[in-house]
Amino acid sequence: MLEMAMKGKRTNLGNADCGIARSLEVVGDWWSLLIVREAFKGRERFGEFQKAIGLAKNILSARLKKLVEHDIFRIEPDADNGVGHRYVLTAKGEGLYVVLMALWQWGESTCFKPDEARYAMVDRQNGEPLARIELKARDGRVLGPRDFVASRMDDKAAA
Repeated sequence: MLEMAMKGKRTNLGNADCGIARSLEVVGDWWSLLIVREAFKGRERFGEFQKAIGLAKNILSARLKKLVEHDIFRIEPDADNGVGHRYVLTAKGEGLYVVLMALWQWGESTCFKPDEARYAMVDRQNGEPLARIELKARDGRVLGPRDFVASRMDDKAAA
């Protein structure tokens, strides 16, 4: 299946046994994550997303439709515009904040030259930069990139 995707053919990953693959089926193109990023900045209207990202209207429309179908956004009437509507992040959509911050931190540390001007993500309450995201075991140990493996869950472990 992944071999076909690598050859340029679109593969549906929605039934894959991997959480990463299924997630990519929903938000795997960069436009979708940029739309979600803009929603965290307070944008809710089609025109706001289009202006902020510069995405062609037909592509933006398709991405928003998919994000609504997957319950990342819900559509609500726009009180300021009787005929318009707003795209509001759902709880599922808001859960993507950890993914976006992990990408932000990775990008900050690997995609910029040391002298490039850039923004910092800061705590809204005190203005301090955010701590690096860490993956932790249930007992609190910080895990590194080779400290975990995928393990099939049996019926008892899943309960």
